[in-house]
Amino acid sequence: MLATVRLPSSLDKYAGGRRLIEVTAATVDGALRQAVEAHPDLRIRLFDDSGGLHPHLMVFCRDAEVPRRDLAATALEEGDQVDLLIAIAGGADDVRMRGFRQRASVEEASSAALDGVGPLLAEPIGVTECAGRVLAGDVRSEVNVPGFRRATMDGFSVRAADTFGASAYNPVILNLVGPSMPGVSATGLIETGAAGRIMTGAPVPDGADAVLRAEDALETDGRVEVRAPVAPAKNVGRVGEDVEIGATVLSRGRRLLPQDAGLLASIGHHPVLVHRRPAVRIIVSGDELLAPGERPEGSKIVDSNSPMLAALVLRDGGCPEIVRLPDDEQAMRDALSRAGADVIVTAGAASVGTEDRVPVIVDELGELIVHGVAMRPSSPTGVGRIAGIPVLLLPGNPVSCLVAYDFFAGPVIRRMAGLPEKWPYPSVQLPLEQRLVSQIGRTDYARVRIENGRVRPLAISGASVLSSVTSASGFVVVPAGLEGYAQGTGVDVYLYDPALVR
Repeated sequence: MLATVRLPSSLDKYAGGRRLIEVTAATVDGALRQAVEAHPDLRIRLFDDSGGLHPHLMVFCRDAEVPRRDLAATALEEGDQVDLLIAIAGGADDVRMRGFRQRASVEEASSAALDGVGPLLAEPIGVTECAGRVLAGDVRSEVNVPGFRRATMDGFSVRAADTFGASAYNPVILNLVGPSMPGVSATGLIETGAAGRIMTGAPVPDGADAVLRAEDALETDGRVEVRAPVAPAKNVGRVGEDVEIGATVLSRGRRLLPQDAGLLASIGHHPVLVHRRPAVRIIVSGDELLAPGERPEGSKIVDSNSPMLAALVLRDGGCPEIVRLPDDEQAMRDALSRAGADVIVTAGAASVGTEDRVPVIVDELGELIVHGVAMRPSSPTGVGRIAGIPVLLLPGNPVSCLVAYDFFAGPVIRRMAGLPEKWPYPSVQLPLEQRLVSQIGRTDYARVRIENGRVRPLAISGASVLSSVTSASGFVVVPAGLEGYAQGTGVDVYLYDPALVR
């Protein structure tokens, strides 16, 4: 039977961006397996090592859920659609001192974080302030740049034919006429046998079709000795040579560079419509925390998460607001419920300790969608909503905080800012120097160092050891369906800073 398998949005990237996959199968199970045959990257996302459907997936056909025990026995009819849905794990259970009942997959948590999130509305700003902002729409030029023929050299405007045959030993003599200067409309006419002094950027007078370089001529007593020939159109910028009227000069979604600001100014484009920057409230809590800049002493530690998160938010196009709190339930409730944020990111008090109140408070004030993710580090990560505002609950251990931000908070902020959701890290594929071990069913973030063109794993565990990230060249992600990578396997390394790779 001809049927269609419909994927959840978090899995379509493993099928070449397709949400709908056409199959020919007799049963629901056969349809799913045909989809995997057509797109092998789906295999570990749909099926476990024993060939069974992952427990976090739900299957529907003809508006009814198909129990996994009945997948192979449920016959398809012509034109049926098999819908795959993700059953989000986590929720409002109070896991303090009890541990997680179950953990969501990375894909589930990502889907929950991005659900309903879109670019923020556009705002107009001045062209001198637009560098670094994200363009909210295509920009088409309403003018030619330049709007006139202009000299690209200092020299003399001439008729090219008048210079043919000229040399240092046999110069051609032309009569000198009025000059052309930048910003002054050209007047007069360059007739045969004449030359006009002209400066770079000045309009080329009528009659002239070339500009003779100053170093190829000698001006004496109202005459010009031409000592080298010049070809027609030489050293003359044509109308629209830089930008033609009607051309799309910059496209929507571009993060504007300083040279883009110059281009926009050159075509008179003002104001510039850019996406509003998302206001990101960063809430860091803990009685043990000292403010950045203080020296750690005794049992106190310095808050390293807020400066790291603020820098990441700026990188991703947001405006950070740092709120540092003691372990006070009402203060946390007030910070979470206060208006003015487009995204809320918390760091700490999200795990299973007695003081880890943030997940419970988020659920009281709004909705806790995910709490607990099958990944290492960062398993205590949570995703929620308060009054429609995304709330990303990140662990307090610094490495876990960084990893959870990059996986879940960063894509939300970048999408709101109008930027691509994908990681802003360049990647390179290189062979492993030694085996990288992981565990089936859990996504692992492995810090690695690149030396002599090979990848050496540094750490997967060690969520509080921030130096393991600063000493790393980048990281490798091991998907939940793999036990790791063998020595010599080519792996994708996401680079923290390509300039630091040896």
